[in-house]
Amino acid sequence: MTTQQELVRFLEDRFACAQACTACARACALRVSRSDPDATGHEALVRREALLCAEVCDATCRMLAEQNLQDESALRLQAKWCLLVCLECAQVLDAQPGAEVDAEACRECARACTEFMATLN
Repeated sequence: MTTQQELVRFLEDRFACAQACTACARACALRVSRSDPDATGHEALVRREALLCAEVCDATCRMLAEQNLQDESALRLQAKWCLLVCLECAQVLDAQPGAEVDAEACRECARACTEFMATLN
């Protein structure tokens, strides 16, 4: 049986995760928009990782925002995927000059996903 306090924590963590996903998606989308579509090497890797991260974070945020979706296994799987993609993107961004803020947005999203998953049974 879920207590009122557990429900409130679940909703707060779900909202925080959705907010972090939105911030990360925005940062990664901006990173992609500033990159050269014909880039090669590390620049192309940064573009691909940031694009994937923006898409996964956006999908995660949309899933978290759906009020009728309460399937814990689906929420856990999506949050775990987001967490992994964000950490991978942050590592790639670490090697990109001037991308520190974007890498931190990815790490913050990964932390929020971790905290949200902890509220799931």
